[in-house]
Amino acid sequence: MVPTIWVIPTHALFVGLGVVAATLVFVVEARRRGHTDDRLLIVVTGALVGGALFMRFGTWLQHVDLRDNATLAEQWAYGNRSILGGLVGAWLGVHVAKRLCGYRLRTGDLFAPAVALGMAVGRIGCFLTEPLPSTGGYNVSFLYESAFHLVAFAVIWFWLRRRALPPGEIFVWYVAAYGIFRFLVESVRGNEVVWHGLTRPQLFLAVTIPLVLLRILLRARSGAYSPAPSSHEELVHQ
Repeated sequence: MVPTIWVIPTHALFVGLGVVAATLVFVVEARRRGHTDDRLLIVVTGALVGGALFMRFGTWLQHVDLRDNATLAEQWAYGNRSILGGLVGAWLGVHVAKRLCGYRLRTGDLFAPAVALGMAVGRIGCFLTEPLPSTGGYNVSFLYESAFHLVAFAVIWFWLRRRALPPGEIFVWYVAAYGIFRFLVESVRGNEVVWHGLTRPQLFLAVTIPLVLLRILLRARSGAYSPAPSSHEELVHQ
């Protein structure tokens, strides 16, 4: 009798590797920044649950007439997965979890490098398993995304996290950069064009990117990103 060999699906393998990489980075950065409260586990759970739910249901509303959409059960089992929906869900999940457990510290600086590295690894699985709808060839946009997230991780890990930025701002900058990149890379993803040459993700980003950029601009104008004066400079101006 020939033994049965258990084969791990390629996409699931790389997603799992991405989760492992993200977890390691998150733990290292949490310890470096002194986040040792056990309630942080609840916050992470909120991110995972919210991300999973919105990733699956983020593409449910395809038609104005609700009867033309899949049922929620069908969407959960067979619907498209949305990275943008997952990010929104994870963000909401974190805030809900914080409110429930009373955790007050900002956690964006922990999630930013973890998500970037996890996405860089996970998108390789998407490239190897998700073909272009029109040609059947591999969708190279996933390689572009993997490269973007890898560069983003390097910038965060080796530069931004060592700068004196307000807590949580690294994640905001990362989301803004990814939003702009994703809007541009949509042109080679092969997604359905639904309005004036734009896909559904582009329509979503056309609304959300300006809001995130406006927040960054207002923070910059308020002086939030200005370096704190040294003790010598403070004495000179006294």
